[in-house]
Amino acid sequence: MDDITTLTIDDGVAVVTMNDGKANALGHDMIQTLLGRLDEVEAVDADALVLAGRPGRFSAGFDLSVMRAGGDGPREMLSSGVDLFLRIYEFPRPVVAACTGHAIAAGAIILMSSDLRVGTAGEFKIGMPELTIGMPLPFFATELMRDRLSKRHLVRATLGQMYEPEAALDVGFLDEVVDGDDVLDTAVARARVAGEVGRGALKRTRVTTRGPIAAAVRSGLAEDLSHFNVEG
Repeated sequence: MDDITTLTIDDGVAVVTMNDGKANALGHDMIQTLLGRLDEVEAVDADALVLAGRPGRFSAGFDLSVMRAGGDGPREMLSSGVDLFLRIYEFPRPVVAACTGHAIAAGAIILMSSDLRVGTAGEFKIGMPELTIGMPLPFFATELMRDRLSKRHLVRATLGQMYEPEAALDVGFLDEVVDGDDVLDTAVARARVAGEVGRGALKRTRVTTRGPIAAAVRSGLAEDLSHFNVEG
């Protein structure tokens, strides 16, 4: 498996770490590697999953170099990205995000797709800035925002407001903020507790709480991407 990610198992908790040495952008390779890691986590029968970034960077979102290249690449990347988000959103084990720094655009979507989100304190930015750079928010993003963010903050969040970690708590991007040295250990601890839930019960609850949203995203994806100007 590509070394832009690693997988370790800590007493039943799987830890997948993204580290491309840069911004952890979600390009073709990162997305496919993460999807493969999720398959591995299921195969090893871990109780829970922690998804972490590298220090200072959780993920800066989709790879802009692919976006700018035009052709079929951008839409293929976005479609694969939705596969990743929904795979996390419906994962049959609890998922805890260890937000190690900036989480922007698709990076913030990964946070919203996860069950619990532990953030790193510091001058980091979290949010969905698409409208501020002239890009529309796709349906798959707004559905997750409606599901996971505070209604009080939803309009500002869709208008591109960016938040530091402490403010992101109230908005709903994060559930907890700790010192950077503690973020991974805290995420693993939270995952270990969450991993004690009944697997059958969790699987059914995924269907009842997240199934309709996931189905709506999948059924509307082709039209969604047709309105998304990835070559602009």
